[in-house]
Amino acid sequence: MADIVSKEVRSKMMSGIKGKNTKPEIMIRHRLFAMGFRYRLHARDLPGNPDLVFPKYRAVIFVNGCFWHGHNCHLFKWPTTNADFWKDKIHKTICNDSKKTSQLIESGWRVFKVWECSIKNRLQYVDEVVLNISKWLVSDEQSGELKL
Repeated sequence: MADIVSKEVRSKMMSGIKGKNTKPEIMIRHRLFAMGFRYRLHARDLPGNPDLVFPKYRAVIFVNGCFWHGHNCHLFKWPTTNADFWKDKIHKTICNDSKKTSQLIESGWRVFKVWECSIKNRLQYVDEVVLNISKWLVSDEQSGELKL
């Protein structure tokens, strides 16, 4: 199926998609801050530039978009336009995510991933999501994941 907009319009649309300070990330971090958790944002000195870094708990959180990170959920659908490009790009992201997660764990960090599908259009569940994150932060679990 052909794209319904021109290449220029699609390019402008795609360039407007943010990689940090997304709505899901902001909702989560504001609630965690209100609960007393303190964090650093987008730490460039750590593998993968985690969205939230909690030095006190030696923990990081990634808030991942389901499309960009190839999550197997209802929000992810392989593009039909320029399919080879997108498959290559998303597979590289998946491999890179795995590599960066391993590097973090090997260097003593705990890693938690929140998937976009766990909170998108589900605002009534955000407090439940943040409660689960806060329980993980104070636990001894090495890694965690929150998905729909």
